[in-house]
Amino acid sequence: MEYTALTSLHWVYLLFIVLIIVVMIMRRDTTLVCVAGIFVLGLVATGSLHQSVMGIFSSFIYAITELLSTILIISVITGMSKVMLETGINEEMVRPFTKLIRSPSLAYWIIGILMMVISWFFWPSPAVALMGAVLLPVALQVKLPAIGAAMAMNLFGHGIALSGDFIIQGAPKLTADGAGIPVGDVLSASVPLVIIMGAVTTITAFCFLKRDMKKGTLTMETNPAKEEETRKASEGKEDKKRILSGTTGKILAVLIPVLYLADLLTMFLFKLQGGDATGLVGGTSLFILILIAMISHKNSGLEKITSCFIDGLKFGFQIFGPVIPIAAFFYLGDAAFPHIFGEVLPAGSSGLVNDLGIALANAVPLNKAVAAATSTIVGSITGLDGSGFSGISLAGSVAKLFSTAIGSGSATLTALGQVAAIWVGGGTLIPWSVIPAAAICGVSPFDLVRRNMKPVIIGLAVTTIAAIFLI
Repeated sequence: MEYTALTSLHWVYLLFIVLIIVVMIMRRDTTLVCVAGIFVLGLVATGSLHQSVMGIFSSFIYAITELLSTILIISVITGMSKVMLETGINEEMVRPFTKLIRSPSLAYWIIGILMMVISWFFWPSPAVALMGAVLLPVALQVKLPAIGAAMAMNLFGHGIALSGDFIIQGAPKLTADGAGIPVGDVLSASVPLVIIMGAVTTITAFCFLKRDMKKGTLTMETNPAKEEETRKASEGKEDKKRILSGTTGKILAVLIPVLYLADLLTMFLFKLQGGDATGLVGGTSLFILILIAMISHKNSGLEKITSCFIDGLKFGFQIFGPVIPIAAFFYLGDAAFPHIFGEVLPAGSSGLVNDLGIALANAVPLNKAVAAATSTIVGSITGLDGSGFSGISLAGSVAKLFSTAIGSGSATLTALGQVAAIWVGGGTLIPWSVIPAAAICGVSPFDLVRRNMKPVIIGLAVTTIAAIFLI
């Protein structure tokens, strides 16, 4: 496979990736390292001090633009949740589910499995909004920590459902095209890998969660203010007097899930996916906010709508504050670099991240074990930009190279690269990718990534070993 020779830009980018990972492991903020990385990359690329300084700000704007839709839907959902908590509708909604979810263990598995099923049809982002609005208060009521609910949504939705993508088939289409094989082959090969990866990761995460719950070591891994606010509301212990009660509250408590079910039906009938599906859920949530505010606050309803929306925006940008710098840095690994610093990459470059992945694939000897391990590593590297999808065509290309060399395993290697790329970048190990689940559950995205780290790495290791025998 021909590839662009690595330059000083690639090595600087790789160096700062390592530094960022080290800083995250040390549980320190990464903003300074990311800003330094952007500046140094700009300086190496352009040789201009003022362009490097400008690049820092421009990269932040780029990151905010890319993340804005996620920020907005989180803000709208938070504003809606605020008015629901104040009026007591939230408590009315959770009562039917308390009969089904009676323990933290049941809460983890029920939330996870429902998240997986919904995500198969509509992708995870809309599913997070739906699950968070309805089942999070129930989970907190039976003493499942908010971080546990976030893990369940994250691992089952952005992990299992998205890495297989059996229904919408966006991921296998990209990897199959990269490998030059039919989509059906990738789908068939991915089934055992998705099952192994999903089972190992979710069970391992559950065991770690139960262990830490017994030790009582989870308090530092949640947003105490957010969790306490939601917990008090779900248990009916908040100080504020209920504004809605009786028939009106019960009608609204039934209407809200019905509206979200109507969203699901609409997504299915009109084949809404990704941003369109998220937009439908966001618009519905804004409508619910308006409806409850006008009914509950009457003459002051107009002001209440604005107040809740502003509170939601405050929360959204507070959550994204530490995420924007790291997103800005990693976006430079893909399409953002020429947008920020101009066409300064070497001729033939497909982006810093993809160049590194291709160089790695060309630097190792080929056999089944090395092919499987390298496919996993290359897939994981391409996931570092946080999208999970931008580099999976590369995973298919690497699989094609290795399968040709060893004489078999094209579909399995392609599926393995796809699973690795999406589990890493699609929403379980990259801080800004876990934002939807983290924000809905009121936990730090960095804490969620730290809790996901060991289970996902263990899952990838076991899945890679299984793939060696399937090739």
